[in-house]
Amino acid sequence: MRINRVVTRTGDGGNTALIGGERVSKASLRVDSYGEVDELNSCLGLAVASLRDPQVLELVHAIQHRLFTLGADLAAPEGVQVPRVQASHVEELEQVMEPLMDELPPLEEFILPGGGTAGATLHLARTIARRAERSTVALASHEPVNQHAIVYLNRLSDFLFVLARVVNKRQNQPETLADFSEKKARKSR
Repeated sequence: MRINRVVTRTGDGGNTALIGGERVSKASLRVDSYGEVDELNSCLGLAVASLRDPQVLELVHAIQHRLFTLGADLAAPEGVQVPRVQASHVEELEQVMEPLMDELPPLEEFILPGGGTAGATLHLARTIARRAERSTVALASHEPVNQHAIVYLNRLSDFLFVLARVVNKRQNQPETLADFSEKKARKSR
C-alpha cells in the first residue's frame, strides 16, 4: 500500500471517512474506538524502544500487527469487507499468556504500575487497551461491532499486565505493592 499524500484537507471540517467511504464526525464513537487502538499501538512502539528481550519484542511486534487488523475492523462498518478479529486471535493471546504467567509469583495484592521503563510503558499500554475496550463497548451499544474485537481488547489488557510484570521480573525491577494506608509503599520480593 502506497500513501501518496498525508495532507488531504478532507478532514478540515471535522469529519473523516471510514473504510468503505462513509463520512462521519471525528467525534463519533467509531472514530474514538479505532483512534484509541491506534494510540495503543503507538504506546507499544514506545515500549519497543526500551525492550531488549527478543521473545518479548517478538510478542509485542505481533500484537502491533494484530492491532492494525483490529483498527481496520473497527473503522469498517458492518458489511464492509476487511480483515476482522477472530476468536482464534483471542485464543492465541491466551496460549501465549499461560507460560508467561508461570514465570510470575502469584499476585495476592494490588501492585502499582511501574518498574523499569519497558515495564511501566507496558502498564500504560494496558490502561490504553482498557480505554479502547470501553470505547468499543460504547460503540457496540449504538452500532453493530464484531464481538471478537471487544473480547480481544479485554484479553489484550490482561496480556499486557502479565507482560509488564514479566518484563520487570526479567529486568530485576521490583514491583511496588499498593498500600491503602498512609504508610510508605512496600516492595515485593
